[in-house]
Amino acid sequence: MQLPRPRGPVSAAVVGAVRGGPFDATATTATTTAATLSGADVQLALWTAYELGYRGFDDADADAERDLRVLAWRKHAEDLLEQDLRARTATMVAEAREAGRTVGERIAALVREAPGAPLTRLLQKHATREQFQAYLADRSVYHLKETDPQVRVLGWIDGPAKVAHAELLYDEYGGGRPERLHSHLFAEAMRAAGLDATYGAHVDTVGAATLLSNNVMGLFGSQRRLRGAALGHLAAFEATSTDPCRRIAAGAERVGFPAAVAAYFHEHVEADAVHEQVVLGDICGAAVAADPAIEDDVLLGAAACLVVDAEAARALHDLLVAEDARSTPVLRVVGDERAAS
Repeated sequence: MQLPRPRGPVSAAVVGAVRGGPFDATATTATTTAATLSGADVQLALWTAYELGYRGFDDADADAERDLRVLAWRKHAEDLLEQDLRARTATMVAEAREAGRTVGERIAALVREAPGAPLTRLLQKHATREQFQAYLADRSVYHLKETDPQVRVLGWIDGPAKVAHAELLYDEYGGGRPERLHSHLFAEAMRAAGLDATYGAHVDTVGAATLLSNNVMGLFGSQRRLRGAALGHLAAFEATSTDPCRRIAAGAERVGFPAAVAAYFHEHVEADAVHEQVVLGDICGAAVAADPAIEDDVLLGAAACLVVDAEAARALHDLLVAEDARSTPVLRVVGDERAAS
């Protein structure tokens, strides 16, 4: 994967530093503020910094992952993001604490109050093939490395929660069968839909809300002190997957895509119905029982997932239904080297 095209001064500075160039940390930090945090420029820069810890970039400096200049800037951006998420979800967390006796019941209460799903209903009933392709391209930023952000927390928990989390991860990673890796299944779905399934191929086409959705997972999965938030995020993610995946699978079949497209989503209808129960009780419940101090962060992670992912879905929905989006290339397809600006 090549480094992404910058979208402003912050991402230009971070991408340049990752390539081994100079980096004005003072100016870049000053430009990264609460007011600019949600924009594509800062979110792309943060995504780039996190991606160094996953597959990396072919055109990055060999030691970029340990570049103290970028790490110092990343800490500043992470602090702003964490403050923003805590402020935005404070009421939800407080209400959830009064909604049940166990952490699983409290997460379930958060999920019940989550916004509707106009995007998946659009895909189910009305989306064109091109709109469906745009959805798959947008989601590829996460699903081509599906579950990787949740792996790190395994080393931060112990006992029954660790065992249950390891079992869930084993399932996500194909149950010992490489061809059943969920990331591989998503790549197969993309290829069947006529899309470029190369890792990172569509990063330059996605919006700020999608980058933020990915970066929230990066934030929670990068620090041991936020292990509770990482678990809560996973719980909300799994608990809101089954019905949307059923709708998306129906939409893929409606527009006539090959079976591999719907197959990815059918897999998650079955798997995530089980995973929801495992993560609510066996993982989050056991982790909080072992360390009650993390419960508020578990609820923070669940609430943040619901809020941020709903915003990302709404942003993509609005893009797909906008008149000008119907005639503008928004993705890279197989055999087409263009990427939308």
